Amino acid sequence: MEALLYPILAIAAGFGILIWSADRFVVGAAGTARNLGMSPMLIGLTVVSMGTSAPEMLVSGIAAYTGAGGLAIGNALGSNIANLGLVLGATALIAPLPVKSGLMRKELPLLAAITLGAGLVLMDGYLGLLDALLLLAGLVISLYLFARFQRYANPNEIAHEEEELPDIPLRSALFWVLIGLLLLAGSSRLLVWGASSVAAHMGVSDLIIGLTIVAIGTSLPELAASIMSALKKHHDIAIGNVVGSNIFNLLAVMPLPGLIAPLQFDSVVLWRDYAAMVLFTAALLAFSYLFSKGRVGRVEGALLLTGYSAYLGLLYYMTAI
Repeated sequence: MEALLYPILAIAAGFGILIWSADRFVVGAAGTARNLGMSPMLIGLTVVSMGTSAPEMLVSGIAAYTGAGGLAIGNALGSNIANLGLVLGATALIAPLPVKSGLMRKELPLLAAITLGAGLVLMDGYLGLLDALLLLAGLVISLYLFARFQRYANPNEIAHEEEELPDIPLRSALFWVLIGLLLLAGSSRLLVWGASSVAAHMGVSDLIIGLTIVAIGTSLPELAASIMSALKKHHDIAIGNVVGSNIFNLLAVMPLPGLIAPLQFDSVVLWRDYAAMVLFTAALLAFSYLFSKGRVGRVEGALLLTGYSAYLGLLYYMTAI
């Protein structure tokens, strides 16, 4: 029992710091949006999504450099699946998210186009320099479009959003963005280490640890930031974080193997992992345009979480046989 003391303390401390840092990070991001005249959606699509995707980018870069490029591709696709199934599902279950008309006209179609484009790049089972440059070109175009969406956004909608944002000085807002992001990353690692140690001590296999604790742990920054944003009624930051993170993962994280060490990858990446990402993306589009009419509520959140659980079950089954 004594061997479990430090891991248990790490779990408790990790959760506490995670919740507090997520709160500070969201306050800072929302305050930055108000000071710079940026819409909360744009902040969610850029600052929050890029910040919470930084761990994935670091992991993928190291994996590609050490010759584990397949892990880098899996990290990008797996993170997107977790963002839609786990992060969006859990956030909607706790605080239902309205999907505004602007998002439905602009960012969601862009996400769908990028998802399909990434599939075309991966279709030949090879990720090389040309593929990486095409994806990075997509990132530049996406950032340009985000700025253009901001420029031509509905002034009345932005004014209404700004009324809900905290009025704090820009220097303080940027300080809390930086501190919150650093503590989000650190507390996530602390929590993953503690949970992994407890699981290993209890005889849980490395496979289960990797599929559950580690996979969920790498999505904890997105999960914490999205839930805290939704609870504070900054719905645009919450859903913008998920959409932006998925775009960033495909266009900035996945190209790294092609830039560092081009590789061939197994076809299972396409028909299992990429296909799962497409299905989750299609579910978000269906909830927004068809079934729920611009709302991701608790029922939809439960469906997304169920789908994510089924995906993990499939991974376990395929590895066990």
